[in-house]
Amino acid sequence: MSRGIGEFEPIQDQIPEWAALAVGLLTQLGDPWFVILLVVSLYWFRPTQQENAIVVAGLVIAGLGLTMGLKELFELPRPDQPLVQPEVLPFFVRPLYELTAVSGGYGFPSGHAVLTTITYFGLAAVLSIGTRRWRYLAAGSVVTLVCLTRVALGVHYLVDVVVGVALGGLLLYGTRRIFAPEFPERGTVALGAGVAFALFTVITSNANRESVLLLGTALGAFGGWQIIAVARDLVETERPSTAVLSVVSRGLLIIAAFLPLLVALESFQVVSVETAGGAVGFVVAGLVILPVARHSERLRRLSSAVGSLFG
Repeated sequence: MSRGIGEFEPIQDQIPEWAALAVGLLTQLGDPWFVILLVVSLYWFRPTQQENAIVVAGLVIAGLGLTMGLKELFELPRPDQPLVQPEVLPFFVRPLYELTAVSGGYGFPSGHAVLTTITYFGLAAVLSIGTRRWRYLAAGSVVTLVCLTRVALGVHYLVDVVVGVALGGLLLYGTRRIFAPEFPERGTVALGAGVAFALFTVITSNANRESVLLLGTALGAFGGWQIIAVARDLVETERPSTAVLSVVSRGLLIIAAFLPLLVALESFQVVSVETAGGAVGFVVAGLVILPVARHSERLRRLSSAVGSLFG
């Protein structure tokens, strides 16, 4: 039974053939590579927004895990309603169109709809650019645009994107408290949710390549953030007993995050999905740690003090 309600013709008939590539490029606003690059750039280049960025990053990972897991559970195909056949386009734009406008795999729910909802509304919640009203209006506009492009390109039914937006909204609503700056352990909670949903997709997909890499990413980000947190606790604490408790508790979380990555590197063949997942995890941990250490004078002082002890 088709999930369609005749939505393709009214939309696709309004788009001239020459604009097909533009639609494919616009849909990239919700592609995983773009939203990840957006959040990572905020984390790396806006030191004052690093905790906000890590919160959104954790929820993006969670959204990816939720979407990938549900796709594997439902196994519903995509529609066969392309906006244009690549063969009718000029040869010099055809590869770019196929790269941006053609999708494979299962179609329900729409990952682009989930990710755009989480990313843009999440950023609207934590950033202070403009007014709150205008931030949410801009976020809603981007989400609507991306959803329309998914249907226009014929890679999703309307119900796919509607459910995707609903899922993204539910995830944001369920974690809304962590957007408050005063909420304790915001980053840990968000990244913990990312680990949980990455495990969900590993289970539902029988540990396929994408799910293993996502889990490695989630564990690496979680472990890297715990290293930052324990370093901050050591710098800021006024009571040694409190620092000891922090080191022990966060140390256990670091072990829990990095031990599976180490096992993956040590126990599997050099060229394997598991090894790749472990390697990705440690790379992601480095990407989480480096910009904080680079911008933090207190962490540099701590590093110098530790270095002098062993020098």
